[in-house]
Amino acid sequence: MGNLSFDFSGHTVVVTGAARGIGRELGAFFAEARADVYLLDYDGDEVEKTAADLGCVGLAVDVSKSADVDAAVERIVSATGRIDVVVNNAGILRDKLLWKLTDDDWDQVLAVHAGGTFRLTRACVPHFRKANRGRVINVTSYTGLRGNPGQANYATAKAGIIGFTKTAAKELAHFGITVNAISPNAETRMVASIPEHRKAEIAATIPMGRFAEPREMCSAVGFLASDDAAYITGVVLPVDGGISI
Repeated sequence: MGNLSFDFSGHTVVVTGAARGIGRELGAFFAEARADVYLLDYDGDEVEKTAADLGCVGLAVDVSKSADVDAAVERIVSATGRIDVVVNNAGILRDKLLWKLTDDDWDQVLAVHAGGTFRLTRACVPHFRKANRGRVINVTSYTGLRGNPGQANYATAKAGIIGFTKTAAKELAHFGITVNAISPNAETRMVASIPEHRKAEIAATIPMGRFAEPREMCSAVGFLASDDAAYITGVVLPVDGGISI
């Protein structure tokens, strides 16, 4: 799971895209670190099952819709009185070569990745400002810097998250709010959708020789969410086995 030396007792943590994969592991990590954890996901049935397994609260939320996001934040603050940490992890794939991409393929990927990151962060800022403290950790990708055939929409969204992270970090630092990102390279459902021969080719380019397990993202996120990282903001931390070197 994670390192129990992290203690988030009394803190409210929100993780999106949390029904499975990295989001699920982060939910488990923060729950183990004694936080009040809210798992958000478009798949309501699955996120409720995950939440029940982990001792968290699961909410069906479409992060591409402001009304969904705002209602979830209102519910969480009503229940706990606070939000301390937000992990913007939600994402989808609509992979096609760019001349085959439809408007919907483009719009939905940007709306979930970049739009979801923006909407949830925006909704939490007033609560962070009242507390003079907040932690935002966004999940981006090396694809946002490097590009990848068939992923013009995904690469654009992930590059946008990097720009958003740095801009929000500058805007919010005065209020004691840090905004950082991780750039993971983990064996998730998205990676599982890659053909095996292509996945093997990618793994061969990773200095560590393998994709990470989703749980290996937890310590990096936990550190960025902790008091020890109070003077770190606007950083994109690669947790990728060296593929971005």
